[in-house]
Amino acid sequence: MSDENPIDAPVEAPKINQPHDVASNQQKQSNEIIHEEAEVELKDKGEKEKQRAFESIISKSKGDGRDSMNVKVYSPSRTYFDGLAFSVTAANATGEFDVLPQHHRFISLLNECDLIIRSVDEGNRKITISGGLMHVKEGRVAVFLDI
Repeated sequence: MSDENPIDAPVEAPKINQPHDVASNQQKQSNEIIHEEAEVELKDKGEKEKQRAFESIISKSKGDGRDSMNVKVYSPSRTYFDGLAFSVTAANATGEFDVLPQHHRFISLLNECDLIIRSVDEGNRKITISGGLMHVKEGRVAVFLDI
């Protein structure tokens, strides 16, 4: 028989959530929520920064060709847009891109996307396209559709 008295044997206390464990879990959840909100805010901030930049260009420009470019979007049967614009946003195989005034020569096949034209006269104009060809040269942007 053992000399050890069962009453004197060490007994492990059952593990219960200590206040600091609960606080730690709450802090983790709070940090996750803050992180998600920060990601959304950064995305929104990026869009807001882009919009502010365009608004700044619009407020400074007189549509004299230095801060704008001639844009024409057309198909064999119809002209969708023909006028001055501050930018054109489209998508190709590598993703979404913007064309701004004084852009270098550029040619690209376009994917299905919303072609967004930030017009000098009409503000933002969205044209949903199923594909096309964009050619940028000397302050002019031509988008050929239905080809």
